[in-house]
Amino acid sequence: MNNTPDAMTSSTNAMDIDSLQRILCHQQLELETCEFQEHNTVADIDPDHFLSSMVNTCNYFTQEQYENVKSEGRLSIIHFNSQSLYAKFDSIKDFLQGFTHPFSIIAISETWFINERGINLTLEGYELTYLNREDKTRGGVAFLIHQSIKFDVVKSMTLAVHGIMECLTVEIYNEKKKNVFVSCVYRTPGTSIEIFSEWMEKLFSPVNQKTLFICGDFNIDLLNPTKQNNIEDFIDTMYSLSLYPSITKPSRITSHSATIIDNIFTNIMLNQTTSGLFISDISDHLPVFTLYDCDFKNIKHPIEVISKRIRNDETINNLNNSLARQDWSAVYGETDVDSAYSKFLDIFISLYDKNCPVKEFYSRAKHKLRPWLTKGIINACKKKNNLYKLFIKSKTKEAEQKYKLYKNKLTDVIRTSKQLYYRKKLNESKSNIKETWNVLNGLIKSGSSKSTYPDYFIDKNGGNHNMINIVNSFNNFFVNVGPELAATISNHGTNELNLIKNNPSSLFLLATDEQEVINTVLKCKNKFSTDYYNIDMFLVKNVIFNIAKPFTYICNLSFQSGRFPDKMKIAKVIPVFKNGNKHCFTNYRPISLLPQFSKILEKLFDSRLEKFLEKHNIINDGQYGFRAKRTTSMALIEATEEITTALDQKKIAVGVFIDLKKAFDTINHFILVNKLEKYGVRGVAGDWIKSYLTGRVQFVKMGKHISEQLGIVCGVPQGSVLGPKLFNVYINDIFNVSQSLKLILFADDTTIFYSSNDYNELVKTVNMELNKIKTWMDINKLSLNISKTKVMMFGNSTTKSFQQIVIEGTEIENVCENKFLGIVIDNKLTWKAHIKHIKAKISKSLYIINKVKQCLDAHALRTLYCTLVLPYLTYCVEVW
Repeated sequence: MNNTPDAMTSSTNAMDIDSLQRILCHQQLELETCEFQEHNTVADIDPDHFLSSMVNTCNYFTQEQYENVKSEGRLSIIHFNSQSLYAKFDSIKDFLQGFTHPFSIIAISETWFINERGINLTLEGYELTYLNREDKTRGGVAFLIHQSIKFDVVKSMTLAVHGIMECLTVEIYNEKKKNVFVSCVYRTPGTSIEIFSEWMEKLFSPVNQKTLFICGDFNIDLLNPTKQNNIEDFIDTMYSLSLYPSITKPSRITSHSATIIDNIFTNIMLNQTTSGLFISDISDHLPVFTLYDCDFKNIKHPIEVISKRIRNDETINNLNNSLARQDWSAVYGETDVDSAYSKFLDIFISLYDKNCPVKEFYSRAKHKLRPWLTKGIINACKKKNNLYKLFIKSKTKEAEQKYKLYKNKLTDVIRTSKQLYYRKKLNESKSNIKETWNVLNGLIKSGSSKSTYPDYFIDKNGGNHNMINIVNSFNNFFVNVGPELAATISNHGTNELNLIKNNPSSLFLLATDEQEVINTVLKCKNKFSTDYYNIDMFLVKNVIFNIAKPFTYICNLSFQSGRFPDKMKIAKVIPVFKNGNKHCFTNYRPISLLPQFSKILEKLFDSRLEKFLEKHNIINDGQYGFRAKRTTSMALIEATEEITTALDQKKIAVGVFIDLKKAFDTINHFILVNKLEKYGVRGVAGDWIKSYLTGRVQFVKMGKHISEQLGIVCGVPQGSVLGPKLFNVYINDIFNVSQSLKLILFADDTTIFYSSNDYNELVKTVNMELNKIKTWMDINKLSLNISKTKVMMFGNSTTKSFQQIVIEGTEIENVCENKFLGIVIDNKLTWKAHIKHIKAKISKSLYIINKVKQCLDAHALRTLYCTLVLPYLTYCVEVW
């Protein structure tokens, strides 16, 4: 039987559809493969060679043909018109997976993002930047730029013009030649070409001497210039800027038309570029691309060496047997806690490595196909692509109908396969909530959850590409944040202890026993993040019964000697991106991973300190943070009652929401130890705290790169058990600074309230008392961030002009609403602003649920609702 496209008959088509229908029922794809002559795709699709009068290096390509195109030393740009990037993102990723060499820049028009949507779309190895259409739906442009490329968004050339266009521009830094400006443009169809041309001239005339590429969907058909008004004006504008189209063949083909509306304009001579279109049905616009010879760095999928520890029921059982047989007499023979713990740790790590060895695997870091795409489905996708090629070659209704019918059936098959895959995975993990959420996150988040870092970071010398220098710079930055900030705080030379009454009672460190140690460990969460010694809490919980005795001995040595083992003071720090430019150190926050065994010892000390503080009522009732049986809702209720009571009494009320810079990082160890001593943590317990705080070091780990270790001189240990409680002790005497103001604290969130019948008296009192608060903070090395501190007036004063609240002569911004412990509070206590806030949050959550609902059963959907929606409705609901 002849299966070439020209020989295909309606009976063949019926057989194919029947096959697909059978697949839909049985989830098996046994499909015929269409055979095509791949030797001349250009001739197949464009036999007349449109626009042949122009300098033309533009061709149609299959992915296989593109692999023969030289890519070394070339900046590669590809553009997709996605018509909803959320809907097409998986298809685009699957398409890009087929290339050996990743593209430098992926431009996308018609993203259809709304507000902040887009942040959940991640393509491993790429950084997303985008511009949304704010006033209407649809539209929007975006770039995915390879992480090895240094770039900046050019704000002067990035804008959205209402009803006309969106334009996003980046400057690509090239080490060997001139920098390259790349823009992604989307022109709204049906709008004035004349106005669009004027904007293009405004945007690009300042840089027409630079190397420039403008890609996008222009909705201007260069193939049929007489069909739209003012096309010649647009062409003249582009030519006046020395910008010429590199795409000279139809990019949107239907059974009744062929148009060139997607393009890549450039001011580079066309003999320096290779351009073309890919045969792909991701949308009804073909992807267009260009390659530019500019000695650009080569981008390849790196071969990764993955180290994996062999850990399963068998190896853990072997480890437990080894630990149970182990002779710990070397540990018991030591009376020095450092020596005892060092021997314990050496034995433990040796047995762990022996029974659960680390092995290396090699993997090329490349986007993986979605797991529900079976071999049969992949073959069917190839056939669908061949049918699409046949259609755009013939441009007949019959070919179009045949392609669309097959595509629709295949879409049903893929959707069903995806549903079955996730339902099976959820059923397998239904008894494990963590695994359940791993499955749901894989469904919700479009892209890899793997955290990747850019290949360079910006420092004082420019772009830094050396990863060893980068990790050391990160560590230096994190270590010095606290000391450098503390050094800027005024020194008043006042005794920081004069507000604290001496407690005659002292904390005594009772010895622990094996049962307390075991219970403490078993209450810990099953976490798999590893510390400096590559140990995680899940492992400790699985072996604690066989190490409880020697570890209890070490804990009691620590309590008796007042010393915290030095090997428990090493923190592994992972930089985690917050927002903004991924290449800036300041846009990362440190996640500190402390040794697992140190957390157990901390918990034992914490339980003793907690009982002592509660017994002697040391922590003020106005502090709600990190305290048992105290919540944010209790703090909010007290705050709103303070305000409403004042308003009921016809008073004017004021709230001052104080912001502290890096409060946990600037704590002075000397002041903290002295405060603890006044409160009763003295003697051996005081020595233990001094040992716990001093001699600490940290290092930064980014992938396989590790920095040098640096000492920590101030702040409470981040990620520690004791840190929050020590902060509460440190800030506790702030309540004694003012007898007039009402203070409500939740850790470092400090809020001040005051009310009065007389407005002038209120302002005078608050200003005077705030200066006292500021002085106390300076003395205690806490940095008040005046620019982020806000004041809110409640009552009649909100409608009239008034004197300003100031701190040391600096005016505090007066606001009508402000977020306070997760609730948006307004000066009328109407809660309208908060309701608007949670509606926006819920809207995003409902969008996610709607997106994935077809793949989940009722139980899974309820889990998503209870996690993504319900908390917004119930959080502090008794307040608002």
